[in-house]
Amino acid sequence: MRRKLFVGTSIVITLMMIAGVFFSLPYYVSKPGIAKELAPIIQVNGGSEGKGSFMLTTVRMGRANIYSYVEAKLFDYVELYPLEAILHETETQEEYNARQLHMMAGSKLNAIEVAYKNAGYPVEYEYKGVYVVQVVPDMPAEGKLQSGDRIIKVDGQKFASSENFIDYVGKKKAGDQIELSVIRKDKTKTEKITVQPFKEDPKKVGIGISLVDDKEIIVNPKVTVKTDEIGGPSAGLMFSLEIYDQLMEEDFTKGYKIAGTGTIDSEGTVGPIGGIDQKIVAADKAGAEIFFAPNEKGSKDSNYNLAVKTARDIDSKIKIVPVDVIDDAINYLQKLPMK
Repeated sequence: MRRKLFVGTSIVITLMMIAGVFFSLPYYVSKPGIAKELAPIIQVNGGSEGKGSFMLTTVRMGRANIYSYVEAKLFDYVELYPLEAILHETETQEEYNARQLHMMAGSKLNAIEVAYKNAGYPVEYEYKGVYVVQVVPDMPAEGKLQSGDRIIKVDGQKFASSENFIDYVGKKKAGDQIELSVIRKDKTKTEKITVQPFKEDPKKVGIGISLVDDKEIIVNPKVTVKTDEIGGPSAGLMFSLEIYDQLMEEDFTKGYKIAGTGTIDSEGTVGPIGGIDQKIVAADKAGAEIFFAPNEKGSKDSNYNLAVKTARDIDSKIKIVPVDVIDDAINYLQKLPMK
């Protein structure tokens, strides 16, 4: 009898442990990720190598299970977010992942453009089409297009930008049909879709997709940026600095481990990101000595101020440097003494 009770109890406990791992709660959980050196990720043909290193920083984010929920309640720098704080309305997990990867792709393009222009090199773009980021439920594209599709032609025409695509479709009348040439998983297919009014604005028509440009940057010397499955735009600043450093003869790392974060636009403006406190923890664990943080023009609630507070709270010796534009980081590095 005792043996049966023991076996039964063991089975119940095992099932509860399995449920704790695989049962998803209506939350996302984020925690400190890693600080990863950029030199192995970014290669400029003929680029120079520095004595130190630039590092991107990440947070780990995923759907919460019972264990991660408890972890977030017990430990610092582990945060819970309700689903609606992460996913757009009606957005699926697959669409969220696609959105993050496309934001990373856009971040890379901006970073390359900014780095090359700052180093005195010309930059050109080749427009290829648009990527589908999200399909709106109950609109004509549902069931015909999916997140990650690349639209290369509409009614046999190519366009110079996503704005031109939107203008063309928007001039159609409800009930008109358009023919799309779509690439999905390296295979080209044709989809005929009828435009209809948007529920939130019946005066406008469309097929019900959100999209981003698909374009290739043309630079010389060539640059390769391998980001694998890293998503989001927050590595833009550090991408730019690594590329710029490889393009220039001067060593801007000067022997230091330099981490940081922040979005970057095509003009070199550095924008704020989420989870900077967790990124400070990751950078500290990786031995970073300097950390570039978005200053947000001195805002009281800026990423920079939160980074300073976090470094103080965890007793880190990282030097936190505020940046509003990439020139702020470059100017700081130019004045930095060789280690």
